[in-house]
Amino acid sequence: MDILRAFQLARHPKEFRQRLARKVRSRLHSRRVDQALRNARGVIHIGANTGQERDIYDRHDLAVLWVEPIPTVFATLTQNTASFPKQRCLNALVADTDGREFTLNIASNDGASSSILELADHRDIWPDIHYVDAIRLHSITLPTLLRSAGLVAEQYDILTLDTQGSELLILKGAAPLLREFAFIRAEAADFESYVGCAKRHEITDFLDGYGFKEWVVEAFAGTESRSGGNYYDILYRNVSM
Repeated sequence: MDILRAFQLARHPKEFRQRLARKVRSRLHSRRVDQALRNARGVIHIGANTGQERDIYDRHDLAVLWVEPIPTVFATLTQNTASFPKQRCLNALVADTDGREFTLNIASNDGASSSILELADHRDIWPDIHYVDAIRLHSITLPTLLRSAGLVAEQYDILTLDTQGSELLILKGAAPLLREFAFIRAEAADFESYVGCAKRHEITDFLDGYGFKEWVVEAFAGTESRSGGNYYDILYRNVSM
């Protein structure tokens, strides 16, 4: 740390404490996520995008089921994971019911912020992101998806959700399987990022009924809008195991 920065922090001890606390939480989060991956057999990752975590999963020798709904993004995902024999990809929109038609809004950042929900205060953090297209897709629940692919939840220890506000729908549809997982990881906001999105407390309350507790939480983005609030990367642990 340079002398000027040290002087500034000395004059603003509250800022220093906040920065230190964020750094400690970030390190704890990384250690615990790594611990979960080290002890796991496999991961179901819903909202795969292009498989950015493929190398991390491969280093832990995990069986991976990637699920991505956007056909063009799915094509890139299959290319990116083709050299990893333990990683499989499925093109599907996972939700709380089978066969329901949804409009999936395609986002301008290579589809990463795509959602079945309309943008709300998400734009206060990432103002350059907008929707450029929309496609109609029929949903499937996680249990039905696994059965149709000849897979069982017991093959996987971790369920990861990165679906831009529809996480609670997926969890409700997967309710019969949830107790099979040791960990569930999700990104969630505590503000109206998307219209009607699942918020952190809603996901936490729902998972509490299945024996999961927040194990580590890291805030990674915040908004200065009237709503305030943060985005979190949350790792839930099944305390009943």
